[in-house]
Amino acid sequence: MNRKRPDLDISNLNFLIVEDNMYMRNILKEILRAFHVASENIAMTSDGAAGLKQLETFPADVVLCDWEMTPVSGVEFTKMVRTSTDALNPYVPVILITGHTELDKVRHARDQGVTEFLAKPVSPASLYNRICTVILKPRRFVKAVNYTGPDRRRRAIDDAETNRRAVDRETCQERLSA
Repeated sequence: MNRKRPDLDISNLNFLIVEDNMYMRNILKEILRAFHVASENIAMTSDGAAGLKQLETFPADVVLCDWEMTPVSGVEFTKMVRTSTDALNPYVPVILITGHTELDKVRHARDQGVTEFLAKPVSPASLYNRICTVILKPRRFVKAVNYTGPDRRRRAIDDAETNRRAVDRETCQERLSA
């Protein structure tokens, strides 16, 4: 399958890299630099706790985050970004870069508010495509009792489905009263 890559200039975006492995941090930075992102537009931290602190002063447009870190993992970091009452940008896209590609782990991370996934090893093309996805195809943001983050559904929702739950509730009430 030959997909045409989008032509998106990402050079003016601010990236926060949250990665505990120094070599991987540098690889991600150099990939971004190859896309003409200036060094001053890239902030790097070595764990989720430091990433949260960095977001207080660095206006990230996209976060590139590893999963396995201590003391705060990438998934915990994402949940804190999404739900913290003092978060400056709970809507920032978070691309989780991980070797964990098992479906249950992907679902768990998605349910904590991760925007996109990128499996290691990372290629420049795959990273660029994920960045383009979060910029060009943003998903609606959902704030609910048990979930805060981008809409987990990836397909377009038509107007008939928008009120689906209300219609289901009315139908259920009609059946109960009959």
